[in-house]
Amino acid sequence: MISDKNVIAIVPARGGSKGLPGKNTKLLCGKPLIVWTIDVALKSKLVDELVVSTDSREIAAIAREAGAPVPFLRPAQLATDTVPTIDVVEHALGFFSVNKGVPFDYVVLLEPTSPLREDDDIDNMLRKLHASAESFDSIISVGQVSEHPSIMKKLLGEKIEPFCPGLQMTARRQDNQPAFFPYGVAYIAKTKSLMAERTFYTKRCTHYRIKRYQNYEIDDIYDFLAVENIMRHEWDLA
Repeated sequence: MISDKNVIAIVPARGGSKGLPGKNTKLLCGKPLIVWTIDVALKSKLVDELVVSTDSREIAAIAREAGAPVPFLRPAQLATDTVPTIDVVEHALGFFSVNKGVPFDYVVLLEPTSPLREDDDIDNMLRKLHASAESFDSIISVGQVSEHPSIMKKLLGEKIEPFCPGLQMTARRQDNQPAFFPYGVAYIAKTKSLMAERTFYTKRCTHYRIKRYQNYEIDDIYDFLAVENIMRHEWDLA
């Protein structure tokens, strides 16, 4: 709880994955991928309710063993790779509303594919959003990227052209206006705004800058290998 506001953190983890099969249960530096997210969520001082939303009994068992509640199994129709995240969030909120009568003021979305979180990231984001609640309805974690949009290309047949022709490419990378990517350390929104706009990218959205080493999400085996080595380097893991 932050002030008098209730906070729920939702960890979405379906069983199917095309980019990296079984990624949520795959061992990363000795722990299943999803457990890295659960461990950090449990350290939060401001999250009142943590829930893992999954369709997989295997993931549910691993999550429960790690200390995360799994009060339901997600319906199959909400576990395809085309289902919007907001539908998964809405389903979880609906469960708590119907079964426990518990309303939440803030929703925290924690994707297992972004395990490079620091222990205080979640609470720092919640504090920043709550402190600026009159101006903003959501907050997104972002990292500065080196692959600037001005140098991106698109292929048209045998031709190569600028992906964003309206952006001027500078001679030196340092001269480019900084560009940022929304890495999934956390997405947080006021529940009312989230349900009304059906996106964490609300019209009044602010940002939380993460560190360079956190600029990774696990979508395939190459991401996985990169993150594993980053963990060993940054966190001195064996």
